[in-house]
Formats: sequence, C-alpha cells, structure tokens
Amino acid sequence: MLFLLLLALLLVPSATLRADSRPLDIYWIDTEGGAATLLVSPSGESFLIDTGWTVGDRDAKRIYAATQLAGLKKIDYLLISHFHADHVGGLAALSKMIPIGKFYDHGDTIEKENQQWLDSYKAASAGKRTIVKPGDEIPVKGLHVLVVASDQKVLAKSVNGGGPNPFCANAEQKAPLSPENQRVAGVLVSYGKFKYLNLIDLDWEKEMELACPVDKLGAVTVYQTSRHGAFDGAGAPAFLAAIRPQVVVVNNGPRKGMGQVDKGVISTTPPGTEVTPYEKVAYLRLAEITGIEGIWQEHLSLLDSDPAHNTPLDMIANFEDTPACTGNWIKASVQSNGKFTVSNSRNDFTKSYISR
Repeated sequence: MLFLLLLALLLVPSATLRADSRPLDIYWIDTEGGAATLLVSPSGESFLIDTGWTVGDRDAKRIYAATQLAGLKKIDYLLISHFHADHVGGLAALSKMIPIGKFYDHGDTIEKENQQWLDSYKAASAGKRTIVKPGDEIPVKGLHVLVVASDQKVLAKSVNGGGPNPFCANAEQKAPLSPENQRVAGVLVSYGKFKYLNLIDLDWEKEMELACPVDKLGAVTVYQTSRHGAFDGAGAPAFLAAIRPQVVVVNNGPRKGMGQVDKGVISTTPPGTEVTPYEKVAYLRLAEITGIEGIWQEHLSLLDSDPAHNTPLDMIANFEDTPACTGNWIKASVQSNGKFTVSNSRNDFTKSYISR
C-alpha cells in the first residue's frame, strides 16, 4: 500500500504539488495615501488593485519591487478601481516596468478633472480592457474574485451568507461624496474560508446600500478600510457590524485617511430622527467591532498621532512623513486551511490568525 501511495505521488505533476502548497499572498504596498494591493494566488497568477500616485514614479517602483519579491514576470490582472490620481497615477510608469495582461475598470463616465487619468489608463490598456459591473468575476485562477460594486451600482442579491441586518435601525445616513468615489469598482476575494473585502474609496452612502436593510456581503476575514481610513465619509457602523472583519488593514498615509476630517460630509438623516450613537475616532470605531482580532496600519497617523487613536506600534509599517518614508509594506500569507499570518516589513513583526 505504501509503495502504491509513493508511486501515485510520483505521477502527480510537480507543478500541481507546488500550486497546492503555495499560499495566497497579499501585499499592501505603501503609496502614502494612495492605494496599491498585490495578490498572488496559489496558482501563481497575480492580481493588482490600483497603482498609487505618479510622484516621480515612486509608487510604480514600489509596486515593481513587490512583484519581484513575489517572483513575478508579469501582472496577470489589474483592476483600476476609479480614475483618481492616487489610484491610477502610477500606471503609465508601471506598464513600462512589467507586462500587464488584462485590465478591468468601472467604465468611461467621469468628471472632466479626471480626464487625464482615464486617457492614461486607455493608453496602457488598449485592446486588453474589460468594463465590469456588480456580479461579474475577474478570473484569477485559484481565487474567486467577485465585483460587488461598480459605476454607482452594488450587488442586487446577498452573497457569502449575508441577510437582514438588525444594525440598520436608527443608523446614521450621510450624503454621497464625489461621484468618482461612488463609481468605485470594489471586490470580494474568496479563498476557501478566507474572505478579503476591498471597496477602495466607496463612501458611507454606498456602504449603507451594501449593508441596509439587507447585508449583501456577509462576514469577511480581512477588510481593507475604505477612503484610506478616513471614517468621516466611510466606515458606517451598520456596515462594519455586518461585515464583522477579524483583521483590518488601513491603507492610510501620514496625513491622509485615518485622522482626517472632511467637513463636507453631511448627514441626511431627517431632523428629529433618533440616531444610534457611534464612535467618531476611526481606530476606536474599528476596535469596537465584535470579534476584531487585529488592526494594521500602513502609517502612523500624523493627523492624529495619539497612541490611543492608532494601533500598537509593532503593527504600523511606517512612521515618517513623506520625504523620509522608506515604503514598508504589510503582507498576509494565507494557507488553504484558512490559517494566515500578517507581517510588517519594517520590523518583521508577525501575528497568526485562523479564518472563521
């Protein structure tokens, strides 16, 4: 019997064995208040979400460095969530550094101030572009990548065990932010029990569409904060209570995102309506989530550096303001059984978790 088992293993293609043993790796690349997240599937295929700022090709170089660390010769799939400078600015330079296979986006509807970024994207993606809508899938081998929002629309039906949300009663309502933020193409990535949600810059109003009165998304394992952790215009409490993340990654900059106050965010709850009170400080709001096990930050917030309003220092990748920043990343490695570790390249600090 042992001989037959060994013979069977010898007959299995070595590539299959390597694929089965590889983790899902997720790199949160520091773009200092922009966004770029690189996923490398156990199959070896790669999926990049956004490309950061232009800024002298700084962010393109940091993304390229992450691809080389991951052993990639190309980026198989790229999603540009929306056409703001901090999300698509690095694309022109990056496309000259490494081949990019297929491109995905929300479509051509933009404001005139964003035309240069759409034009840059069209030039890089010529002949390889797909416009996505909620419910579409991006075919990364080994992962299930579901588009849950795009072009101001969200999923029509619940997925991942979502259902009626009791936290919607008396929940605060807020006015939409910029139309381009509302057009964001956001995704839910599944690898067995592990669920990763990235809604990029989707705002409070759209979060409430996804969460109320019915939760469309279900509980997730890792949540990348919307609007870089600027939780005056995102992080609706009813939404956070519905998705119940175990781990949160805040893709903030030293002076963008967490700690930022946008005075233009207006409540649309009718006057005199009772509203459930909620924590206004972003970190404390995240820390109140039932079942939360870890909060990781790309940067110490220099807008609000109170230690009580930031995660423990071991779980912060960068402390410096932009000129001195070394661009440390945060990385998650996820095993097929749902176990995963998150690590900080600044100090090699790691924590392990088990997907629920």
